[in-house]
Amino acid sequence: MPRAARLEQVDDGIWIVDGPIVSFYGFPYPTRSVIVRLPDGTLWVWSPIPLDDELMAEVSGLGPVAHLVSPNKLHHLGLEEWRVAFPAAKLWGLPSTVRKCRDLRFDGVLDDMPPLAWLGTIEHVQFRGSPLLEEMIFFHRPSRTVLLADLSEALSHDFLARHWAPWQRLIARLWSITEAAPKAPLEVRWSTIRRSVARAAIHRLLAYDPEKVIMAHGVWQRSHGRAFLERTFSWLSPVSPSMSGEVPR
Repeated sequence: MPRAARLEQVDDGIWIVDGPIVSFYGFPYPTRSVIVRLPDGTLWVWSPIPLDDELMAEVSGLGPVAHLVSPNKLHHLGLEEWRVAFPAAKLWGLPSTVRKCRDLRFDGVLDDMPPLAWLGTIEHVQFRGSPLLEEMIFFHRPSRTVLLADLSEALSHDFLARHWAPWQRLIARLWSITEAAPKAPLEVRWSTIRRSVARAAIHRLLAYDPEKVIMAHGVWQRSHGRAFLERTFSWLSPVSPSMSGEVPR
């Protein structure tokens, strides 16, 4: 009997796939990757999860993998095995990721301007302001979907009950990384000293008027993405720009 597909289609040309649970300083976290089909038929893979033969076959059925993207210096663990499996794919990361992962050969460094390979389909906004974490936030224009790696963690009640001890669940609530109150990790919020810089990035993101928000860790948002992001980044208050502003082109 054939196995159920692991890829879940979010919208036309965009899929998610959930990965294994990983430990971060002793706390278990769910993981997720996103795959986008670009207009030329090639695939763009965000935050690659560990690859196995089953997933490799499913992904290959969508098209040739052309780009492997690390959104921040913590999301790099799957890059090497995807690069081996898809040697023609290009690796992309922020400067902090390139400095950290000297054993990987990056083909491109992400900066303020999206590469021509996905310009017009996938936009990005760089979140700066914390010395602990910089992250490239991506926006898939056709589906109006935002991708957040570690700037919003929304662990479900069920996940916490199954994988976190009672004292850990208390910490999750205090840190506001639950589905009920999904925000960036506490250390990121506390260390974001350049608030005006971070706030400007979120203003630009909200101006796209996103509908969906997919996070690497936790329950993702299928609708009302702009309102969700306003709540998520309320710690940068005031975060909501005027809706009269022009959507970035």
